[in-house]
Amino acid sequence: MQLYADYAPRRARQVTGDIVALVFIVVWIALGVWVYQLIAAFQQLGIQMQQAGAGFRSTMVELGDTLGSVPLIGTGIRVPFDGASDAGAALETAGQSQQATVLAAATAVGVIISVVPIALILLLWLLPRIRFAQRATEAKNLLSTPGGTDLLALRALSSQKLSVLSEISSEVASQWRAGDRATAARLAQLQLRSLGVRSALVEH
Repeated sequence: MQLYADYAPRRARQVTGDIVALVFIVVWIALGVWVYQLIAAFQQLGIQMQQAGAGFRSTMVELGDTLGSVPLIGTGIRVPFDGASDAGAALETAGQSQQATVLAAATAVGVIISVVPIALILLLWLLPRIRFAQRATEAKNLLSTPGGTDLLALRALSSQKLSVLSEISSEVASQWRAGDRATAARLAQLQLRSLGVRSALVEH
């Protein structure tokens, strides 16, 4: 497959475009990662909440167990500590939920910041590059087949501007229909050049 034009000016533009596009893709990926890390840092609050809740719950459970073992008053004194441990567990759960929410938000924002611009770059850069490679390769392969020159000439007649065709001859279409090999070769060469392909024409 032919990825770049045979003509230096067009090939230089293609290489430059490829480099610029790849640099922009890397920049947007890096920006997405940076935003992800920036938002994900807010998980620290959830971590602190979780740790505080877990610590408070553990302390209340220990106190309840200790005081609950005291004869006579143990059963009654344990109730408020059990309630406090439940509050600690709720704080721990809230901390875990906050971390999950922040992580989901960081992932979503980071992906959107990266994916949307990269998708636009691929649409404006990669698709035209793929079309060029397909058309250039197809034209070069066509040239090596019997009748390929005539088919390329026909494509030139149907796709090139009239002003460009008239530079070959004012009666280029009739000459091609008459089987003028020189005209067919010039038309085929014109089509190849427009596709960025340089090749010695072979008459079939």
